Amino acid sequence: MGYDFSHIARRCERAVVTAFRELREGGNDDMSSFRACTALYRIHHPESSVSEAQRLVAEWVDHHVIRADQGPTDGCACD
Repeated sequence: MGYDFSHIARRCERAVVTAFRELREGGNDDMSSFRACTALYRIHHPESSVSEAQRLVAEWVDHHVIRADQGPTDGCACD
C-alpha cells in the first residue's frame, strides 16, 4: 500500500504494475500474479504474443516493483 505509480506514462504499464502490486498485497503468489498481469496486458494489447506479453510484464515488475526504479522502461510502443 502507499505505492504511487502515477509517474509511469504508459497506461498499460501502469495498469500491469499496479495490478501486480495489489495482487501480491492481497495474498496471491508471484506466479499467479504474473499470469494475471500477463492476461491483463494482452487485454490492452490483443495483438501481442504470449511470450511478448510475458517479457514485458517481467521487465516492468522487475523494474518498478523489485528494483523500485522510477525511471522509464523501453516497454511497448503505446501511450
